[in-house]
Amino acid sequence: MAIEPKKQQRINELIRVASVRVIGDDGTQLGIMVTEEAIKAAKKVNLDLVEVAPNERPPVCRIMDYGKYKYQQKKRQHKGHMHQIRIKEIRVRPKTGEHDIAVKVDRAREFLTHKDKVIVTVIFRGRELAHMEEGRRVIDQVIARLEDVAKIEAAPVHHGRRMICTLAPR
Repeated sequence: MAIEPKKQQRINELIRVASVRVIGDDGTQLGIMVTEEAIKAAKKVNLDLVEVAPNERPPVCRIMDYGKYKYQQKKRQHKGHMHQIRIKEIRVRPKTGEHDIAVKVDRAREFLTHKDKVIVTVIFRGRELAHMEEGRRVIDQVIARLEDVAKIEAAPVHHGRRMICTLAPR
């Protein structure tokens, strides 16, 4: 089984049919012309003759700047590649120190500026469950420090041994 070469658009001298239907650079129909005449008409205005509908009889060609056309096609093709939103998590404990919280907040700020969502999780161990207000204080402190770059998507909620809050970029 032979592999077909990638379908290339024919331009100028690569168009090998006797006559073509020509569309001008301003979009007007110039009618059916001999291929050599159409190429000369395109060269006169410093543009290319590009085959846009090769399956038609006669093939339809357009006078245009081929380099600009290829650039716009490539740009249009890459437009669909948008940023994939990821969910990042930062974990803290009720006894986490001020400096450690500051480092985690800076990391969360980095994630949010890259358009990723951040889940702030406070994990309680052992007797820390008796002091839920400490965990709430820590999570409120993190939210307050990220107020300028984040909005609360899901308010802090207690799930078993964890308190969870979701932040989305502004």
